[in-house]
Amino acid sequence: MPRRSEGPHLKLERAEVDATGKITRHASWIIRDGKRKVRTGCRADEAREAQKRLAAYITEQHAPARERDRHPSQVDVADVISVYVDDVTARLKRPREIAARLGRVLEHFGDKKLSTVTGASCRAYATARGNSGAARRELEDFRAAINHYHHEGFLEVPVAVVLPEKGASRERWLTRSEVARLIWAAWRYKEVQKGYPTGRRSRRHVARFILVALYTGTRAGAICGAAIRPTVGSGFVDLDQGMFYRRAPGSRETKKRQPPIRMHPRLLAHLRRWERLGISSKWVVEWQGQKVGRINKAFRAARTDAGLGPDVIPHSLRHTAATVLLQNGCPAWEAAGYLGMTLEVLEGIYGHHHPDHFGGAVQAIGTRKTSHRDAFNGTERERRAAR
Repeated sequence: MPRRSEGPHLKLERAEVDATGKITRHASWIIRDGKRKVRTGCRADEAREAQKRLAAYITEQHAPARERDRHPSQVDVADVISVYVDDVTARLKRPREIAARLGRVLEHFGDKKLSTVTGASCRAYATARGNSGAARRELEDFRAAINHYHHEGFLEVPVAVVLPEKGASRERWLTRSEVARLIWAAWRYKEVQKGYPTGRRSRRHVARFILVALYTGTRAGAICGAAIRPTVGSGFVDLDQGMFYRRAPGSRETKKRQPPIRMHPRLLAHLRRWERLGISSKWVVEWQGQKVGRINKAFRAARTDAGLGPDVIPHSLRHTAATVLLQNGCPAWEAAGYLGMTLEVLEGIYGHHHPDHFGGAVQAIGTRKTSHRDAFNGTERERRAAR
């Protein structure tokens, strides 16, 4: 029996050397599609970019099948993902990341039919992926693609995607001393070139990011994308009124709420000074006059210098802001509105930090009512019997 094709997938091709041992072609990723071999132009250390090229290749090669009311056994997984990429991802934030995640799903399911997507196959995917958090996120995208295909009328019956269990929510928040260490590590750092420290302080934008994140509890993406003045297509700070408009005017509201908030006077003073000195000429967080796309890499370096562990991530600053708000007695409903999260999420994750958490229970458990015997001391008869 002829071997079934795996479908388009990535393969690492070895480096080529000549007779003298000199490398004539570095190890690189290629796309294998049956007997066809397509070079991605990505070296061995560029696996993420290669996955994006694979997703783009699959989208180009597999024309979306848009026949109405087909049974899952007649539908290729590649067709479902291709339709979703064409119809939806361009309207979403970070479409390349979504395409890369769906590319990993395609790499696993190959040229299989949609009917093979079962609880067992989803669990097998999560096992093969190794990272349950990443697998869950990728399968969520896959589920969205299937649901879109069904809602468009191309699929006769829906297909369920079984997700790995959701990991425990990260509640890591920073103490006052940890915050100070982190800010100073970013602020004082001097770039090292050829083994020698220079006068170039190339991580001060990280310190500014940390301050904004702590004072506002805003997500990293919204901070990095915010302008210092009203700007089309971006959130921005109003330095005259002291407001932070975290969501770009006219943009679609998502589950990640981004309500406008009033800024703390200290943060507002910092922002005004940064603009006056040209430190932030256009964006709240700038690097060499340009908007910072992602802060992760520079943040990790500052975290290491501060002696903090890998559990401290940019989102930890949002956790810290939520924790401080509640520890200082801020009403939960007000803190939830300020942070842009639901009251249910705030109370479920951070509620135990509030000084009034179970306050009524603590008071009641030590209070004696005149109309009832103290359950802990027992009845008068029991006390006499114990003598």
